[in-house]
Amino acid sequence: MSATGTGTRHVVVVGAGVAGLAAAHRLLERGARVTVLEASGRVGGKLLPGEIAGVRVDLGAESMLARRPEAVALAREVGLADRLQPPATASASIWTRGALRPMPKGHVMGVPGTAAALAGVLSDEGLARIERDAELPRTEIGEDVAVGRYVAERLGREVVDRLVEPLLGGVYAGDAYGISMRSAVPQLFQAARAHDSLMAAVRDIQAKAAAHQQTGPVFMGIEGGVGRLPLAVAESVRARGGEILTGTPVRELRRIATTGPAADGDTTAPGAVWRVVAGDRVLHTDAVVLAVPARAAADLLRAESPAAAGELAAVEYASMALITLAYRRADLALPEGSGFLVPPVDGRTIKASTFASQKWGWIAEDDPDVVVLRTSVGRHGETEVLRREDADLVEVSRHDLREATGLDAVPLATRVTRWTDGLPQYPVGHHARVARVREHVAKLPALAVCGAQYDGVGIPACIASAHAAVDQLGGDATGVRELTANPVQSLHGGAGE
Repeated sequence: MSATGTGTRHVVVVGAGVAGLAAAHRLLERGARVTVLEASGRVGGKLLPGEIAGVRVDLGAESMLARRPEAVALAREVGLADRLQPPATASASIWTRGALRPMPKGHVMGVPGTAAALAGVLSDEGLARIERDAELPRTEIGEDVAVGRYVAERLGREVVDRLVEPLLGGVYAGDAYGISMRSAVPQLFQAARAHDSLMAAVRDIQAKAAAHQQTGPVFMGIEGGVGRLPLAVAESVRARGGEILTGTPVRELRRIATTGPAADGDTTAPGAVWRVVAGDRVLHTDAVVLAVPARAAADLLRAESPAAAGELAAVEYASMALITLAYRRADLALPEGSGFLVPPVDGRTIKASTFASQKWGWIAEDDPDVVVLRTSVGRHGETEVLRREDADLVEVSRHDLREATGLDAVPLATRVTRWTDGLPQYPVGHHARVARVREHVAKLPALAVCGAQYDGVGIPACIASAHAAVDQLGGDATGVRELTANPVQSLHGGAGE
């Protein structure tokens, strides 16, 4: 069944996060008729624009990896080309061992090519431990290994605890000692398999990157917030004739074979193969794209593919909260840079802070007299901190900001945004689980899946997943096979800092 031309008359996309909207956009380009069904009252998922003290801000993800083409290309396609902006500053810090220290350079997700790259962040003992990597026998990593466990074995725990952990935690809100290296840092995984020394593997990655001479910013934002992207995609989908229904949870998804009259409320011609029950509507449609979180996908697939549902139901998620604070510029003086990360080993409550007005020029331009910061709290397995009231989260954020930067001013306004089960976890073996899910789903005609739980949690990864799903409906599984084998490294851009 082709997703191009007239082969597929109508496709239902379940979920209006950035993956679902990207799938709908691509389907319309291929000539399909599209209905998007979203359970919540808005589009965008973890991308959420908002405001504080009259200034526009992001209340979810705030940047996207620009070294991958998908997100920037989609933004341009939906009319946001002139609003794309790189960060005003790319310098960040690590708040560790009692001080804000410059973020080291010359590393891959915290793993250095030389011990000297981490000078200032690690203790003398930690730096000396790194040097032993060249002397150690080869560490076999097999089909997958936890990032933290492997790096600690090669370079010592201090590298993991003070740098790898906060960097990975900013993306996945997870535990570096349990996160899959194959899925979360695929380029490091492949290089480590080819080298006896981990630092030699990192230097190999750096040499190849230098040879390619990539130019331009690593990350990109959008004037008014990355949360504008799904709104613009939704507008484009509607302008092309696509239908987007919010507040319309899908309750049932069944594969049927019918040649009789369409069901009441059905907007398609007879002969549809999927029956979708959503709200008070029953749709019969030629194909379905499931672009919802793992548990919701599991519920919808349970009748038709218990095996796929079982795999998806086992995917764990981390919850977190973002605390946004606005201050009078006259009341504070911040350190230079875009913000800082916080290693859990230091025992602080916040895990990161972004100096949003310094990072994004458009925020500073909205009101030069207002300074916006945000902090994040919550990691996988942490529940106590997220049970606190909003006012308590604001106070612990202010406490940690005061300890880190000396900031003691009273904010003009505060906002707490909670992302319950916001980030899927990528444990060891995640790639194999994704392969099994797709193997089971492939047995169901005219069905494809996409989203953050498969190939990467960043915005480009979600869009790449959506494009591969649409291609699969059209009979081209190349993209799905490529993503399953080589996930998109999510350096940044999830709901976390």
